[in-house]
Amino acid sequence: MEDVLDVYTRPYDPNHPFVCFDETSKQLIAEKIELIPAELGKKQRYDYQYERNGVCNLFMFFEPLGAWRHVEVTQRR
Repeated sequence: MEDVLDVYTRPYDPNHPFVCFDETSKQLIAEKIELIPAELGKKQRYDYQYERNGVCNLFMFFEPLGAWRHVEVTQRR
């Protein structure tokens, strides 16, 4: 584990960049019912129902010491 942590303490070298990668998937949702209007003496309410619109994948590449990042959004992996 210490060997891995040593990588993060290396000085910046543009010839050998330290690039990180991460990926995640996110569910795309849309509100199905609009807000319920407020009534006199009551707060505005809303319904928790939603419509599922699929899933997208996020891929992120970043170089922390070089101040560079790139995010790619795809419909399929």
